Amino acid sequence: MKKLFSIMAIAAVVALGTFTTQASNAQTTLPVQVQQIVASVDSGATFQDAPAEEELSFTQDLKKRFIEGGPGFMGIVLLCLILGLAIAIERIIYLNLASTNSKKLAQSVEDALNSGGVEAAKEVCRNTKGPVASIYYQGLDRVGEGVEAAEKAVVSYGGVQMGQLEKNVSWISLFIALAPMLGFMGTVIGMIQAFDKIEAAGDMNPALVAGGIKVALLTTVFGLVVAIILQIFYNYIIAKIDSIVNDMEDSSITLIDMLVKHKK
Repeated sequence: MKKLFSIMAIAAVVALGTFTTQASNAQTTLPVQVQQIVASVDSGATFQDAPAEEELSFTQDLKKRFIEGGPGFMGIVLLCLILGLAIAIERIIYLNLASTNSKKLAQSVEDALNSGGVEAAKEVCRNTKGPVASIYYQGLDRVGEGVEAAEKAVVSYGGVQMGQLEKNVSWISLFIALAPMLGFMGTVIGMIQAFDKIEAAGDMNPALVAGGIKVALLTTVFGLVVAIILQIFYNYIIAKIDSIVNDMEDSSITLIDMLVKHKK
């Protein structure tokens, strides 16, 4: 038994020595860089993960995609967005300033009409901003000619005020329709350029097709994004205009009833 253990121990030592010799010989045949890595591992050095590629922020990625899409159509689509937003912001500010508390105004006009007459009521309208006050002023200014003349003045001037509220809104709808159309045109032109490259190369190389299609689709995406943004602003503006117009119509009826009561 002792001899058996002795033989096994000798065999293990010989095998270990052979393995060590082969490993050292293999290490000498490795490239220099690999040998340095192995040496650093043997010396206890630790590896650190290679720094990952830095992720782009949203604005940086957007800028990158914009440049990849080409300055031609992408610039025109961006111009549609800038002009559309400028008109939308101007209309929103104007409509918010045009909104008034019509019930409070009607009560003030009625009190002034009962206490100081037509001139006092007109003075209240002069000191109040908004289309409702302007309609009130026009009706009060024609009340001397009769209630019917005042009603016609209110209706006519209401149409004028409605036109002022809807001023330049049609341009926003134009940009909403124009932006995706320009994007689709850029897509078609990009596809044509991709097929031209394939024809010139004489080979169906996926890299040629992928690059052209990528540029083409970017114009479509940006056109649709611009249309979506402007559509949200457009719907808000239209809803705001409808609210003010309904308020104007209701206030006009209130004014006519007020004038009829005052005449009696």
